[in-house]
Amino acid sequence: MIITTENIAKIAWTKMDNLVPAIVQDAITGKVLMQGFMDQSALSHTLTSGHVTFYSRSKQRLWTKGETSGNTLNLVQVESDCDHDSLLVLAHPNGPTCHTGAEACWFDNSQSDYTFLADLEKLIATRKGADPESSYTAHLYSRGIKRIAQKVGEEGVETALAATVADLDELKNESADLLYHLLVLLQASDLSMKDVVSVLRKRHK
Repeated sequence: MIITTENIAKIAWTKMDNLVPAIVQDAITGKVLMQGFMDQSALSHTLTSGHVTFYSRSKQRLWTKGETSGNTLNLVQVESDCDHDSLLVLAHPNGPTCHTGAEACWFDNSQSDYTFLADLEKLIATRKGADPESSYTAHLYSRGIKRIAQKVGEEGVETALAATVADLDELKNESADLLYHLLVLLQASDLSMKDVVSVLRKRHK
C-alpha cells in the first residue's frame, strides 16, 4: 500500500508498540541505504516535509536524516508491506547516507547487476565538463553529440555482426561497448536510463 497522509492510521502501530521499521532504498539504483524506525509523527513529517525522518530511540525525539550533516534523503514514496507493519521508503540521497561517510550502512553489500549499471551511469554523469585528457568519457563529451551518436551507431553494427556469426564472446564485449556509449549519449542529451525505462513501463501496460 502506498502511504499518504490520509492512510497513515492503517499501519499496524499497536502491533509494533507504535514503532515500525523503515528500510530506505535509493529510488534510482535500488541500493538499500539504511534502516531506522518511524512512529506516526515521524511518518507524517516525512510525508509533509519531503525529507525522510525517523524516531530516534536514543535521542527520544524525531530525527530528520541529514539535519546536521546536510546529507538528507529526499522522499519519493513510502509503501507498507502486506501486513502493514514495516515500511519501504524510496528516496534520493543527497550525499552519503551512513554516518561513517559511506554511501550505505552496509559496507559489503552485494551489488546487483542493475545497481551496478545505475552506479556506472552516475559515474558517467560526473565526467561532464571534466578535462578531456582525464578520461575517455570526458573526451567523448568534448567531441559533442554527433561523435557520441556515431559511436553508438558503430557499436550497434558491431554488436549485430557479432550476433550474426554467433561469436558469443564478441557479442558480450560489443554489447558492453554499445551500452556504455548509449549511456554517454543519453547523459550528453540530458536524459538518463530512467527516461528510457519510463517509456518501457508505459509500453508494458
